Order: sequence, then C-alpha cells, then structure tokens
Amino acid sequence: MTLPTVDAFERAGLKAWPGIEEKWDGSWIRRAAGGYTKRANSVQCFDPDDFEDADLRVISASTWMVIRKLRPVFRITPLSSPELNATLDESGWAEIDQSHLFAMELGDHEADKEAEYLPVLDPKFLAAAQKLGGYDEATVTGLKNLLGALKVPAAGIVLARDGEAVATSIMALADGIVITGNVVTDSTRRRQGLGSAMMRSGLAWAKREGAKVAALNVQADNEGAIALYNGLGYAHQYDYSYRVPGSPK
Repeated sequence: MTLPTVDAFERAGLKAWPGIEEKWDGSWIRRAAGGYTKRANSVQCFDPDDFEDADLRVISASTWMVIRKLRPVFRITPLSSPELNATLDESGWAEIDQSHLFAMELGDHEADKEAEYLPVLDPKFLAAAQKLGGYDEATVTGLKNLLGALKVPAAGIVLARDGEAVATSIMALADGIVITGNVVTDSTRRRQGLGSAMMRSGLAWAKREGAKVAALNVQADNEGAIALYNGLGYAHQYDYSYRVPGSPK
C-alpha cells in the first residue's frame, strides 16, 4: 500500500485537530483555537508555489493572530513555499519544536481488556486526561473548546489498571486516516507497556471505524515516544517545525 501524500496527511490533520476559527488566504490557512496547542493556533501554507506578496501576507496573518490574543506562529512543512521561509528568515523568526509525522498502514491490533472508549467531551475522559497531564482548569477549557469543534469520528481512549486511569489519548478519523493526539501516561508507571497498550486499543477502535492508515505527530527530541511508535510499526514520513517572532522562549 502506498501511504498518502504530505498534502493528504496535512489536510486530514486540519480535520482531526481543528481550529475553532479558520480563514484561508489562497493556499495559506490561519487557525485559532484559543491558544490550545500551536498546531491549532498557527498559519500554514499548502502550496509551495503560492508565494506572491509573502511579506505582506505574513504581516496580515500575524495581525490576525494578535487580534485574537495569540502569538503569531507559522507551521512549516514540506508544503511551505521557499519564499515564505525566506521572508521569515529575513524578519528574524526563530525555528522551534522540530518534529516528525509518522505513519503506517493500519493493520490489526488487539485492544486491552481494560481500555474504555468514550466521547471526547465525556467528563470521565476529560478528568482522566487532566489528572494524568497535570492540566489546570484553563488548559482543560481550551481542550474542551477545541474538541467541541471536531466534526469527524473521534474517541477518547482511557486505559485503566486497578481501577485507576493510567493512560489516555484522542483518536480522530479523517479521510481514512486515524490521527492520534494528546497521548498521556502515568509518570509513576513508566516502562510497564501502558503506552503501547493504550495505542493498540485506540488503533483497534480506528480499524473498526474504517481507518486504513494511522498517523501522528511527535517532537524530534522525544526519544521515548519515537521508540514506542516505531515498535508499533509507524515510520517517519517527513519533518516539520514552527516559526515564531524573535528568539524562542
């Protein structure tokens, strides 16, 4: 099986991790979601040949984000025009959070017997994600608002041990691709295979829902997560990063 193109993965990502507010400018998309994650609060180019007036469009997009009380952020993928990158370089924008997209053909995975599948806005799922992630109330509110914008099939996965939630994730299915987000495991239970069990459970759900391909985003310096995903069969597809004004903070 030939895996989807960069464009297909990125467009599925728009649906699986949506902005609450979106505005297209040619093939550039601006997204805002109250500041919850850079991915949903950034500007992204989908056509390397769409570079006319790049300097003015960077200013316009940045202003759009500032009006929404967001720090301007550009998501840079292989689809970004070289002229956009050059414009950001000339303006002194820093590169941060170098990351990868991993993907694989979705095979059969066995769900853990203690995995539970919940609506993404179910209070039980949100409470488990908050506890494991150490989220404050503002962060949970941001997550809820973003998940409320989802228009594709999705599930909150909760893995339990001894009656306690030990791992959670979100699985969202768009264009035949299941995209995993917000993977969190109990920091006191490392090296117990919990992440793998939770992921396999989510992938089993996705296969039942009709997914053909699985994809996810991972930061380049997260060696533990990369090892986990490689062990499940995911493989590196391409790199991306973010650009922000001035020095990274």
